[in-house]
Amino acid sequence: MHKSPFNPDIQHENTGPKVVVALERISEAFRVLLWNESKTHGLSPIQVQVLIFLKYHSPDKCKVSFLADEFNMTKATISDTVKALMNKKLIEKDQEPGDARSFIINLTPNGASIAEQTEQFTREILEPVENLPAETKEQLFLSLTNIIHHLNRAGIITIQRMCQTCLYYRTNHQGAAHYCELLGKKLESTELRLDCPEHELLSTEN
Repeated sequence: MHKSPFNPDIQHENTGPKVVVALERISEAFRVLLWNESKTHGLSPIQVQVLIFLKYHSPDKCKVSFLADEFNMTKATISDTVKALMNKKLIEKDQEPGDARSFIINLTPNGASIAEQTEQFTREILEPVENLPAETKEQLFLSLTNIIHHLNRAGIITIQRMCQTCLYYRTNHQGAAHYCELLGKKLESTELRLDCPEHELLSTEN
């Protein structure tokens, strides 16, 4: 039987469980901050997340099927979210050229305004992170990307447009720990991306 990281005695024995519990508490902070922000605007947390996502991503990603994968939800749940946002006149659907069955979801002016108002809900988390020494932030970022990559490969979270899952990414290439073949350059650790618009999924990823 696996030892629970929530057992204080187990935490005392090993740093790993402490890290897991720390991440759980930070995730709880995200939930609280997002919930508080959504209540302010009469929205649900997922509705706020969808509005913010639509603001920053290209039309090919602004579709129900993509959003379902992005937020690890069923198409039915995302369809209900889209319908609710349309009823609130925060988004609109446009038929995709050449495909009568496919629609692209766009923000209305009011939706764009709400997205701009809500997208700073993580500021209380960002502030202490920004106050960390540069070297500590870099190491923290690399550690978190490794955890995210593992969760993606394990099938727990789906879409990840990060360097480590990209066709163009190479490691230990020409002496570079991180290398992008699309850009043809070595990447510093701080240049690695979690959400790259040029990402091409590596076909051998499981």
